[in-house]
Amino acid sequence: MTALEILSKLESLADPKVKSINHRNGAGENQFGVKLGDIRAIAKGIKVNHELGLELWKTGNLDARLLALLILKPKQFTENDVEVIAEEVDSQQLADWVSTNILKVHPAKDSLRARWMQSEHPVKARFGWSLTAGTLAKESDPHVLTDLLNRIESEMPTAHPWTQWTMNYCLAEIGIQHESHRERAVAIGEKLGIYRDYPTPKGCTSPFAPIWINEMVRRANA
Repeated sequence: MTALEILSKLESLADPKVKSINHRNGAGENQFGVKLGDIRAIAKGIKVNHELGLELWKTGNLDARLLALLILKPKQFTENDVEVIAEEVDSQQLADWVSTNILKVHPAKDSLRARWMQSEHPVKARFGWSLTAGTLAKESDPHVLTDLLNRIESEMPTAHPWTQWTMNYCLAEIGIQHESHRERAVAIGEKLGIYRDYPTPKGCTSPFAPIWINEMVRRANA
C-alpha cells in the first residue's frame, strides 16, 4: 500500500467519537479519528516498512502517525531525529506510542532521558520522567531516589499536565519499588493531592499515588 492508499483507508474508518476524544487529549484537526484496534490491524498487514512510516509521519495526520510508529525502525533514527519527533508530538495518545515504540527501544534513550529531565518543553519533560520511571525498579542509590522525590514535591504542582502524568508515575514507582522511600512517596501524594478525584473505571486502580502505591504493594504481598 502507498501512503495515499493508507490515508484513504484510514479516512474510511473515521469515527466521530474517537475524534472527539482525541481533541480532548490535545490533538488538532489533522486526524480522522480511527480506533486504535483498526490502526493496529492495518499495521499488522504492512509489518515493518521504515520508508513508508516516514511518509506517513510527514503527513502530520494523527492516525497516520500512530500507524507509522508501528512500522518504523526506531534504531534508524539519530538522536536529533528523536528530538524532532518529540517536538512534533501534539496529543497524549501520540506521546504514549512514541514512548513505547521509539524511546524505550532507542539506543540513545539514556542520554535523551538525562537531557529531557532538565527540559522545559512539556513533551520532552514528559518523556524524560517516563524513561526515568522505567529505571526505578533497578535504582539502588538512595540519593537518586531522594533527589527525585524532592523534585516531584516541588515541581509537580505547577508542571504541565502532560508532564505531571509521568512525574506521578515516577512517584508511584518509587513508592512501590522501594520500601525505604514508600512512606515519603505516599506522604507527597497526599500533600499534593494530584489525581485524588481522578475518574477511575470500576475494576481499575486510581492514578492517585497513595492509592496506587498501596494497591500494588498489597497485590505483591498477597
